[in-house]
Amino acid sequence: MRSLICGSLAYDNIMQFDGRFSESLLPDQLHKVNVSFLVPTMRREFGGCAGNIAYNLKLLGGEPLIMATVGQDSAPYLDHLRQLNISSECIRVIDTAFTGQCFITTDADSNQITAFHPGAMSFSHQNQVADAGSVKLAIVAPDGRDGMLEHSEQAIGLGIPLIFDPGQGLPMFNGEELKHFIELATYVAVNDYEAELLTNRTGLSLSQIAERVQALVVTRGELGAEIFTGGEKIVIPCVEADTIADPTGCGDAFRAGMLFGLSNDMDWATIGRLSSLMGSIKIAQQGPQNHAPSLAEIEDRFFSAFGYRYR
Repeated sequence: MRSLICGSLAYDNIMQFDGRFSESLLPDQLHKVNVSFLVPTMRREFGGCAGNIAYNLKLLGGEPLIMATVGQDSAPYLDHLRQLNISSECIRVIDTAFTGQCFITTDADSNQITAFHPGAMSFSHQNQVADAGSVKLAIVAPDGRDGMLEHSEQAIGLGIPLIFDPGQGLPMFNGEELKHFIELATYVAVNDYEAELLTNRTGLSLSQIAERVQALVVTRGELGAEIFTGGEKIVIPCVEADTIADPTGCGDAFRAGMLFGLSNDMDWATIGRLSSLMGSIKIAQQGPQNHAPSLAEIEDRFFSAFGYRYR
């Protein structure tokens, strides 16, 4: 059965500055910055949390259904999804806006300056979860603020189990709003930084959050992940990657593993291990949607890493 993925679709414009920002920005002149960086290389990637999660879920043999809003420039992305055989039936085109755009400039020291234009994401609340039809599970990932609130409430109102994945959207909400999300959610998934922000804003400890949901998942990068469920903490090891190329989208790959595992009634240890593997596969490739292992390769790599087969 299909998994509903509410979140963003965006273009990632990634540029490389061969110099150092520190050599171009004068500390005593930061109150009147007027600077230009020559970026000889640039690439555009298909991104956004919903797109990245759906891409990885499709690799696993799942059935992703994206609910998102895109703009007048969305034709290449929609064609990309058609080629992947990912449904666009719940993707709304806003003709008066651009698709969400991220502009990332990285210097020689790997420092980054990023600008993000939400564009059509701001209209995500125009989509209704009820229009998705029959789905087994839903995830609310970073999106327009109103859309995240309304889609969470709509999913629970329809009896659909919900993963709350606030990601970079977390700073948009105050403590009471985040508590509301937690009360609605069946599962909560955050990285270690987001976990700190979530506890600070809500005043709830990780154990208190875990008591309010069926599972709290905290990813910790190269340290793996922790799953708090049923009064226990399951430690998930990090799967060694072939190479470290680009961390962009690793969290989304992990979320796809969660969706697939939960949809197939796996135990939490296996769900965490599969999710960790998907992040490891992704980090070895530039861009969030350029890794393309076959399903057989994923299954074999899981067996090699953990000594048993997940299916």
